[in-house]
Amino acid sequence: MFAAGANGFCQEVNSHPKASVVLDQGAGEEVISRHIYGHFSEHLGHCIYGGYWVGYDSEIPNTNGIRNDVVEALRKIHIPNLRWPGGCFADEYHWMDGIGTERPKMVNTHWGGVTEDNSFGTHEFMDLCEQLGTEPVICGNVGSGTVKEMSQWVEYLNFDGISPMADLRRTHGREDAWGVKYWGVGNENWGCGGNMTAEFYADQYRRYATFCRNYGENRLFKIAGGANSEDYHWTEILMQNIPHRMMNGLSLHYYTTNWSNQGSATEFGEERYFDVLRRCLQVEKAIDRHMEIMDKHDPEKHVALVFDEWGTWYAVEPGTNPGFLFQQNTMRDALVAGLTLNYLNARCDRVKMANIAQTINVLQALIFTEGDRMLLTPTYHIYDLYKVHHDATLIPLTLESPEYSFGDESLPAISASASMDSSGRIHISLVNIDPTTPIQVSMALQDVQGRKVTGMVLTSPEINSHNTFEDPNRVVPVEFTGAKIKRGELEVTVPSKSVVVLEI
Repeated sequence: MFAAGANGFCQEVNSHPKASVVLDQGAGEEVISRHIYGHFSEHLGHCIYGGYWVGYDSEIPNTNGIRNDVVEALRKIHIPNLRWPGGCFADEYHWMDGIGTERPKMVNTHWGGVTEDNSFGTHEFMDLCEQLGTEPVICGNVGSGTVKEMSQWVEYLNFDGISPMADLRRTHGREDAWGVKYWGVGNENWGCGGNMTAEFYADQYRRYATFCRNYGENRLFKIAGGANSEDYHWTEILMQNIPHRMMNGLSLHYYTTNWSNQGSATEFGEERYFDVLRRCLQVEKAIDRHMEIMDKHDPEKHVALVFDEWGTWYAVEPGTNPGFLFQQNTMRDALVAGLTLNYLNARCDRVKMANIAQTINVLQALIFTEGDRMLLTPTYHIYDLYKVHHDATLIPLTLESPEYSFGDESLPAISASASMDSSGRIHISLVNIDPTTPIQVSMALQDVQGRKVTGMVLTSPEINSHNTFEDPNRVVPVEFTGAKIKRGELEVTVPSKSVVVLEI
């Protein structure tokens, strides 16, 4: 039924189930912020150390201690922002320990109890962002830090004049301020960031945010630490108790997992496959509920939803440190990424930033490293394919999809998103979660003038197929030839367990 080769991927059309999509190009108004495609990297396991940072004296090719291969790979996907230093680590991190030549060590109590030597600190992170060409997103310490500490960090990074922190920055070799815009005021303060109540955190946020100052023409985008999963009370209280002029964004964390039985990242059958995709779609319903609360308090949408931790979370790989959260990455994870990004595109009127967890070697990683070797995961390839949506205009669509059923439960088999870039090209991303059945999609192209369609597809032999250092190209995109335009309608045969991205 499948064919893949030098001329690309195609799939025979016969009596496949049918889906229909109608694009309404004329109704497109909202822009899909590139920051929805953001990333998150914490001092956790081998994300920072060994992932990005190998040190100045490493034999691994690097620039100022930062791996060249990783930088090249992330630049290729146009990484728009990078959130750091955590995560739970952020609320025990004291930034002054990570500047200068004499850096005290600390214990990373959240993640493995290992010694953190602070060799990767503020200057190294900002150098990484400059090499990547990306916007830094810095998460400050509310849990164990002080208002003064966060205020001074903002001044150190952003003030160009004469002041104690600007002068301290200059003594460490940086004359000009960096001008960091995006600031998270604490992380998971309902949990590892202090076990606070929503009411107490709202008051703390107001204190800390007051002293995060704007310097020069830089205007901070301040992100309040939002809810965990389905804690709608937390969102209600923050939207009610924090003046909206004081917060530009409200975060949300929700992982696709079964906390009581996380399961293996690679050893699973269709039952666990279906369960993960069902939970992924449940996340979407929860986000909608949080946004309903935000809409009630902020109908003009002045406060953005910032979905700054998301992704799959399984049991760690056998033989690895449980505190390092290393898991493999399969075609199932690529489908979760495709589904989630299609959904976030559709909600771009409120969602202005999102950050998958985490970029390298941790959770739903895009990149694995091992010594001097680097590996790209199926999730990486989704981000590569979907970069066409960055800062493009969302094209509203209506979708009718057949069901993918397992046991007595069913899910929509097809997910879709469409956008138009600044040059007028239209891009459509389609996800088929059915593991065995191709879907025939008919798409009415209202007001669409294009006559040529090209595409790429990501699929795999099995639902748990994944890339390894021994077999790094088992799951990679190939050219897709299963689409054609005829009499104003686009016909696409979307392979089973696949993500297809088309350009018209």
